Amino acid sequence: MKKLLAAVILLPASLCVFAQTKPKTAAIKPGIPASIARGKVVYTKNCLSCHFVDGGGVPNMNPPLVKTSYVLGDKTKLIKVVLNGFAQNVEIDGETYSNNMAPHNFLSDQEIADVLTYVRNSFGNKASAVKAAEVKVVRAANKK
Repeated sequence: MKKLLAAVILLPASLCVFAQTKPKTAAIKPGIPASIARGKVVYTKNCLSCHFVDGGGVPNMNPPLVKTSYVLGDKTKLIKVVLNGFAQNVEIDGETYSNNMAPHNFLSDQEIADVLTYVRNSFGNKASAVKAAEVKVVRAANKK
């Protein structure tokens, strides 16, 4: 009888404790999807007016961001474009673009990494992410 009474008392108590225990969920990793989401915000604010919603740019003025060697290629070169802008004609995949691009060195390393990760993974592009540490290295080398 004492065992039955103990079971009747302990069972509801243990069920209450179990019910209040929250299951462990996997930590949300910032990763590429978060960088792309943040990058889209930076793109919309700083890049969209020249490169447009579809990344198509303007022929012979503002380069397209769609599957070009510039976007998909050397990350350091791309980072330098954002940091330094363009003040001369540039040839990209056989086409010349003449519109000046202002430097965007006012953006943080993380913002530049995010917007370039967005561009390199949007408009049909598939390329590796740009890390804030990579931008930091290029920015520091630019100052020398």
